[in-house]
Amino acid sequence: MAGVATSEQRDGVDLTNLDEPLTPEADATKRDLVDYLDAVADRLLPGLTDRPLTVLRVLRGRAPFMQKNVPKYTPDWVRTTTIWAEASHREVHYALCNDRRTLLWLANQRAVEYHPTLGLAENIYRPTHLILDLDPPGDDDFAAVVAVAHLVRQALADSGLAGAVKTSGAKGVHVFVPVDDAAPVEDVAAATRALAARTEALDPDLATTAFIVEDRAGKVFVDSTRAGGATVAAAYSPRLRPGTPVSFPLAWSDLDRVSPADFTVHTALGVLDGRDPWQDSMPAPQRLPNDLVEQGRTIPVARVAAMHEGKRRARARRTADD
Repeated sequence: MAGVATSEQRDGVDLTNLDEPLTPEADATKRDLVDYLDAVADRLLPGLTDRPLTVLRVLRGRAPFMQKNVPKYTPDWVRTTTIWAEASHREVHYALCNDRRTLLWLANQRAVEYHPTLGLAENIYRPTHLILDLDPPGDDDFAAVVAVAHLVRQALADSGLAGAVKTSGAKGVHVFVPVDDAAPVEDVAAATRALAARTEALDPDLATTAFIVEDRAGKVFVDSTRAGGATVAAAYSPRLRPGTPVSFPLAWSDLDRVSPADFTVHTALGVLDGRDPWQDSMPAPQRLPNDLVEQGRTIPVARVAAMHEGKRRARARRTADD
């Protein structure tokens, strides 16, 4: 960082090059990012605290990249946690963004997106929330996503559960269901699969649990794979997309009246008007019903089922070619 002029300092963090655009399409400068994150810190930090954090950074002259391992130049006062990554057979040193100072430092690193684990650092495989991620078949299908979100809410109510909803900041929505610590992680994953299946059953012409994209037939994908050590964009996190939208919490009754593009680093604070709708709308942790877990145990894990199906189709194609 030597030789780079410091434009400003906040909470002991040197903030540099604040007037540079994040990307040509972002319609936001680094200052816009820093100011927004600083303003929502009290709302954003509770969802990040003590959770290993993956960030999406965008540096000048480089393609955006997801960063798990903290850089070697990370200050000593940034808390970290070390987790063994089985896939890459190495230790990963994750940041724990527990305070405003760390958030400002990450913002100065041009970390635009914030993706915490569903579990805390003490056990990332023990999710505190069950999550359903609703993904539309195209960029202009938010109305379909909203319709399926209401189906999710109905499936939750039919199961004796309640959840909170937010835009993903991209083109879909996330439904969060806080769960207590009574069920093991396998049961949380099973309940997630069962809720996805119950949502699909409410309107199979609109919703699908098909993991393979070509099998979705233009329907909204109810993704039940956010379990175990998975991450998800935090509430209030910016997203590196045109206009720099943010993942924004909503009342269920407001879903039909909004578009994800309504909430950006420029507009979100005005909509919040001093409130914290994520905290206000989040139910207390709930116990998962036994019948939901039992149903989920009979449903194959989507990624595994898709892998086997992909292999089966590949064999069938080879046989046909022969």
